[in-house]
Amino acid sequence: MRLDKWLWAARCFKTRALAAEAADLGRVEVNAIAAKPARELRVGDTVALRQGGEVRTLVVRGLSAVRGPAPQAQTLYEETAESRAARERA
Repeated sequence: MRLDKWLWAARCFKTRALAAEAADLGRVEVNAIAAKPARELRVGDTVALRQGGEVRTLVVRGLSAVRGPAPQAQTLYEETAESRAARERA
């Protein structure tokens, strides 16, 4: 599955175009490597997003090309404990 489609389906970005732009600008890393929008994602990959001033680290738990409701989107990933703690501190 394409990275930009997954980021959109997981509701990390409002549009797929914004997800692709973030990847093009180097704000998205997959397994600690800068990723382009067409990068293929697999279950178990680690995605690091820089949005605003914060960095979110997500582990891919599911793949979906369809954008569904927020509770369904949250099943596609799991945020790491370190990432969650850093967000709460900020």
